[in-house]
Amino acid sequence: MVSTPAVPNLAFRRLRGQRSAGEFAATVRRAAREIGEHVACDARYIGRVESGEIRCPNYAYERVFLHMFPGATLESLGFSARESVRGRRARSAPPPHPTTPPTLHSDIDEESDVLRRVFMTSGTATVAAASLGLGGPSAAALTTVPAQRRVGEAEVSAVENAVRRIRLLDDRHGADRLYRRASQPLRAAYALLDADTAARRSTLDRLHAGAGELAISVGWLAHDSGRFEDARSHYAEALATARLAGDAALEAHAFCNVSFLARDTGRAREAVRAAEAGQRAARPLGSPRLTALLALREAGGRAWLGDRTGCEQAVGRARTAFEQGARASDPEWMTFFREAELEMLQAQCWSALGDWPRAARHARRATRLQDPHFTRNLALYQAQLTGDLARAGRADEAAAAGHQVLDLLDQVRSSRIRGMLASAVCVLRPRGGPEVAALLNRYDGLPPAG
Repeated sequence: MVSTPAVPNLAFRRLRGQRSAGEFAATVRRAAREIGEHVACDARYIGRVESGEIRCPNYAYERVFLHMFPGATLESLGFSARESVRGRRARSAPPPHPTTPPTLHSDIDEESDVLRRVFMTSGTATVAAASLGLGGPSAAALTTVPAQRRVGEAEVSAVENAVRRIRLLDDRHGADRLYRRASQPLRAAYALLDADTAARRSTLDRLHAGAGELAISVGWLAHDSGRFEDARSHYAEALATARLAGDAALEAHAFCNVSFLARDTGRAREAVRAAEAGQRAARPLGSPRLTALLALREAGGRAWLGDRTGCEQAVGRARTAFEQGARASDPEWMTFFREAELEMLQAQCWSALGDWPRAARHARRATRLQDPHFTRNLALYQAQLTGDLARAGRADEAAAAGHQVLDLLDQVRSSRIRGMLASAVCVLRPRGGPEVAALLNRYDGLPPAG
C-alpha cells in the first residue's frame, strides 16, 4: 500500500495569520466548547494540518472548523474531500450543531480509519489491524510485529492520538464499555517499543511518553470500572516506563493515579506516600496546577487516615498552587482539572472525615461549575453530592441529586459512579418520604450494568 505524499495546507496556514500554532490551537479549543465539542487540539495538531499530514479532519474537528469560519467548506479550508482520504464513499456529515451527541461506537469508528491507515502505510500491518483504532480483531493478533524496523512520526503520532481519543471517550461515556477495547492499543504501543531498533532518541522519548500515558489512561479505565488489580498493574507499567525513560512528567502522572487508586482501595498510607513522591517528581516541571492536584491526592489519603490537620494543610497548599493559574507547562492530561474538580476533591476529603454538610457544600459547587459536556464528571459530582446530602440528613435534596445521576446513566457507563449512587441509596432507604420513594422506584428499575 503506497501512501499519498503530504501536500502543505497553505489555505489553513493563512487562516492562522500571525498567531503561533499554540495560540491558534487554544482558539480551536475555545470554539469547540462554544458548540459542545471537545477536541484535544494542540500546536502539534495544527502543525500536522498545515504540513498536510492530516488531509481531512475527523467529524468533531470539522464541526469546529466550520463553526469558526462560517460559510467555509472543508475544501476551501484546504482539506481533501473525505471520500478521497477514506478510500470509500463518503458518509453524510452531521450538522454543525448536532441535536444529539455522537454514540460510543460512532466515535470509535470515526478514529479507527485514521489510526489503522497510519499503521498500514508505515508497514506494521498486524498492529494496524487490531490496535490503535480501539476496535478490530482480537488482541491475539498483536503478537506479530516485524522486527528490525524503524519507528517514526506516524507511529508515535498514532499512539499520542489514541491517548487523546480514549480520554475524550471516557469524558463522554465512562469507562465500563471502553476498557477492553482500549487494552488493544496499549499492547500495540508496547509492541512498537519492543520491536524498534533504529529510532531517533527524540522519537523514542516520545514513544515512551506516549506508551506510558496510554498505560495510565487504560489503567484509569480499569480503575473507574472496578478492575482494581488491572489498574494497579497498568499504573505500575507506566511508572516503570517513566523511570526507564527518565521522564519526570510521566512519573508524576503515574504517582498521581497510584495515589488515587490506593485511596479508593483503602490503602491510605500508600496514597499519601505516592502523592508525596509525585510532588517530588513534579517539582522541576513548573506546573502549579500539577502541584495542586498532587497535594489534593495527599489530602485525600490523610483524610482517610483521620488526619484532619494534615488534610487541611494539604488542601491549603493545593488552593494556593491552584490560584497561581494555568501555565504553558501544565501537562495536556490535566485539562479536566478545573475549579469544579478542585471543589470535588475537597468534597471527598470532608466526606472521608465525616463532615457531611461541608462535603455537600463543596460537591454542590462542583456540580454548578462543571462543564456539562464532560458527562462522566458531571454524573460523578452529582453522585458525590447525593451521598453527602444523604449522610447529612437532607434526604429530599439527596433524592433530587440522585435523579440527576440517573438522568445521566444512559450516557455514562462507570461502575464507580453506580457504586457511589448505590451507597447513597442504602443510606436513603430507611428515610421514607415521597421524594425518596420516587428515587428508589427509579433506582430499583435501573437495568444491570453492561
